[in-house]
Amino acid sequence: MTSSPTGDQLHLRREVDGRVVEGVVTSVAAGLRSLTVDGRALTETFPDTVVPPSACGITLFPWPNRVDGGRWSLDGEAQQLDITEPSKGNASHGLLRYTSYRLVERDEHAVTQAATVYPQHGWPLQLDLTVRHELVADGLRVSYEVENVGARPAPFAVGAHPFLRVGDVDVADLTVSLDAATRFVVDERGVPTGTEPVEGTAYDLRGAPVVGDLDLDTPYRDVAPGDDGVRRTRLTAPDGTATELWQDASFGYVQVFTPRNFPRDGVVGLAVAAEPMTAPPNALATGEGLLRLEPGERWSGSWGIRHVAG
Repeated sequence: MTSSPTGDQLHLRREVDGRVVEGVVTSVAAGLRSLTVDGRALTETFPDTVVPPSACGITLFPWPNRVDGGRWSLDGEAQQLDITEPSKGNASHGLLRYTSYRLVERDEHAVTQAATVYPQHGWPLQLDLTVRHELVADGLRVSYEVENVGARPAPFAVGAHPFLRVGDVDVADLTVSLDAATRFVVDERGVPTGTEPVEGTAYDLRGAPVVGDLDLDTPYRDVAPGDDGVRRTRLTAPDGTATELWQDASFGYVQVFTPRNFPRDGVVGLAVAAEPMTAPPNALATGEGLLRLEPGERWSGSWGIRHVAG
């Protein structure tokens, strides 16, 4: 028997009021490999025989996105992370991208997994991360708990990398809406060089532009929450059916990514990722949005994906 490069494939199912929600979670990277509601895809998927393309579905910890040159400072001490994005010279997507998580708890509709980030090159800290994927009536809720199990205060950030779909609708025909007033300007290496208002630019998603017209790998901040404190990114099909990414108050940032080389059924094409983040790219170096735990302290936060009927 050949094992999968994404580890154990944890199949989840829940039936609520006649609606069937199904998903597959992987043990490697605590990733989301698929999510459907009544057979309608809410996320992109990929075969269990390959590494997740473009980090599809994985958990990003103890930082999301990139650290410029892998360099940052911890309480005045210079740190040098291993370079894991050689083409751009960055440390990318944290330290657990290829780690298999420990199974903590599992039932038919939910799974909880955990992993530890141990001290290593450029990271003299020790943090435990617990990730729970739980199917709900209209989709999925992903919850995190981080505990500082080391001996010194620890900064960190959390993110995820889901690619969204609205069933079989061509991604180019979807619209994307995000009520964010500011974007990070990034250089050719994906590292922020500043910020600018999105008003009047091609980066303004408040008017729900068509995905096929966009070319984004763009981090956003100043994302307006709803009355319930939740921030939302929505993909909508021409018939009004939608898939929505929601983020609780602890996730103040989101990256929207529209690559045109995502592999789907043997053919590469357009896809769209909406990546919830507690901090923006290069946060370890800049400090923006970083969370910080004293030894023994814990933090929790959540995001999710839901189906919205047309």
